Amino acid sequence: QVQLVESGGGLVQAGGSLRLSCAASGRTLSSYVMGWFRQAPGKEREFVAGITWSGGSTYYGDSVKGRFTISRDNDKNSVYLQMNSLIPEDTAVYSCGARREHSRVVIIDPKRYDYWGQGTQVTVSS
Repeated sequence: QVQLVESGGGLVQAGGSLRLSCAASGRTLSSYVMGWFRQAPGKEREFVAGITWSGGSTYYGDSVKGRFTISRDNDKNSVYLQMNSLIPEDTAVYSCGARREHSRVVIIDPKRYDYWGQGTQVTVSS
């Protein structure tokens, strides 16, 4: 069993930055594909960014490419999402997911993730 806890969300003005963290306990994350997803009110969960177990491959949703960066520190059992140049459309609850898989491909389908955190709210004001 893996427990995930997100942190780092908050209120920021457009153009600002935030860094989200996803800390895991229960198991080491070194064998897990990790992903960040977000969900705004009235909208479906959207893939934001993902990273393979080794950190060797990353992939981003079209709406965040060039602005967001996902990274991981397996020694700290954590995954991060650096968000720059934030826009109001980035406002959502951000959650991290984990799937135990030694895949070289990032998983973008949320249904394939086995564990989720409770989410952290990100609000971008205009």
